[in-house]
Amino acid sequence: MDPQTALELVKHGVTLLFLDVPQYTLIAIDTQMFSVGPAFKGIKMVPSGTHFVYYSSSSRDGKEFSPIIGFFIDAGPSEVIVRKWNQKEEKLVKVSEEEEERYSQAVKNLEFDRQLGPYNLNRYEDWKRLSNFITKSVIERIEPIGGEITVECESDMVRNTPKTPMEETLDNQLKVGNSVTSVGKTQRKGCYYTSIPRIVKCKGVSGQELTSLNLDKTQLLETLLAKDYGGSEELLLGELQFAFVAFLMGQSLEAFLQWKSLVNLFFGCTEAPFHTRTQLFTKFIKVVYYQLKYGLQKDHMDETGLTLLDDSWLSADSFLHHLCKDFFSSLLDGSVVDGDLLKWTRKLKELLESNLGWEFQQSSAVDGIYFEENDEFAPVVEMLDHEASAGNVEPNH
Repeated sequence: MDPQTALELVKHGVTLLFLDVPQYTLIAIDTQMFSVGPAFKGIKMVPSGTHFVYYSSSSRDGKEFSPIIGFFIDAGPSEVIVRKWNQKEEKLVKVSEEEEERYSQAVKNLEFDRQLGPYNLNRYEDWKRLSNFITKSVIERIEPIGGEITVECESDMVRNTPKTPMEETLDNQLKVGNSVTSVGKTQRKGCYYTSIPRIVKCKGVSGQELTSLNLDKTQLLETLLAKDYGGSEELLLGELQFAFVAFLMGQSLEAFLQWKSLVNLFFGCTEAPFHTRTQLFTKFIKVVYYQLKYGLQKDHMDETGLTLLDDSWLSADSFLHHLCKDFFSSLLDGSVVDGDLLKWTRKLKELLESNLGWEFQQSSAVDGIYFEENDEFAPVVEMLDHEASAGNVEPNH
């Protein structure tokens, strides 16, 4: 990059000024991670817009790291965001307005320029694909009080929820991998994710209708869109991306469970993709495609030090495999399917087949209804005694 272009990017880009950060601390933005050296003061040339900043404090020898703390930002051109390291709490904290103004002016005068690491613009496209629906309104709607996302501050309710073997593995990885305990932390409420009912319950409807509502979640999707998202498909997709980023980069178990709930909601719809919400489903499949494409790239592990997606939660008997199998079967065999939706569904199917070796051909009727042991997302069939006795419903399903 020629010096004049670089200078323009420094002046008009966002600057993250991080002061007094101890050496060896890992600090990251979006898909890029920095290991703090003695001269590090922050990151420059950051494109304006939405970003995710996350970091992990280190032991003195740089060999052990504490749980990641992350936060979303939405910054305009030439904006300077200032944080200072709090030694007691081992985290970045905001400075006073007076300090922020003084440091911002110093940044604009290029006084910190040599101590700022440049944002790698070649990696920006990856981030845009992971975050194009995460807007300021999405962040303000979901982020926890104080804005910090960390597995340490997630509620006991999340910790104690029944988990599949895959989630137990993830939970244990987070506990073992985060061996440095930070002091002085206070309990904070987690993110304000939308509550996605696992089972649809309606008063005054027959057992057959209730079973239908649970087997096809189109009506639940419509209800949530109207009630919780004000009819905005973009807010829903933004929450899906927010949860994935908070899980993958922030290592939040709460975020993973929310991402799983939203994916289950979408893949649990049989009517919406064909008729009422075709464009939404095209966007959804595209979002999930780019999420998994990025997460499954093994070369990122050495490059950033992050634990990306692996076989511990994307095994062939995982919830995602079964959901995709049923969805692909109904969509790819459909007589009338939107062209864009069909194209992106095929791309997602090919990605999972090539990267994970998954197969989606149903080998038997039993295979089509098998679900992971303890999987709370298995289909729900409403059992009524008189129907069972009459032979209308097969028991033990």
